[in-house]
Amino acid sequence: LTIYYDPLALSLSDLRLKVEELLERLEAVPLPEPRLVTIPAVYGGEYGPDLPFVARHCSLTEEAVIRLHTRPTYHVYMLGFTAGYAYLGGMPKRLTTPRLPSPRLRVLAGTVGIGGNQTGVYPVESPGGWRLIGRTPLTLFDPTWEVPVLIRPGDQVKFVRITPDEFEARLGHGRREAT
Repeated sequence: LTIYYDPLALSLSDLRLKVEELLERLEAVPLPEPRLVTIPAVYGGEYGPDLPFVARHCSLTEEAVIRLHTRPTYHVYMLGFTAGYAYLGGMPKRLTTPRLPSPRLRVLAGTVGIGGNQTGVYPVESPGGWRLIGRTPLTLFDPTWEVPVLIRPGDQVKFVRITPDEFEARLGHGRREAT
């Protein structure tokens, strides 16, 4: 929540009183049940060029990184950075990996990355500084959809490993795989 106000027109103490008045009138709003969004992803190689770095950094094999990354069900903390970019929490601490010292200028849509102790999927082609470990064939953002994002705040996300052949066969097919 961000509150913009003019400190020349309203003192901080008056602002605090107004916010407290509003808080007293708030009613609880039930949140929708979280959806489970399954993200098929191919890992490593041209799809995840930083997988070897992540494995070395974490003192794991590439297979162990993939197993650890696909094990949890992640929670969508928020959307940001670009339209539809979901910050996913719940990644195993063992996979915590620093971001790049300087961002790449071009990361393809659908690329799965790790940045610090979070993971996420780039919904559109953009610059990015996270370590790239895989890629999904799903479209995650399309402004022509009624709800333009596949993943929403509060959703749960599960990554499922697929092969490069499955990736190529599914690329561009289908909008959603939410259950």
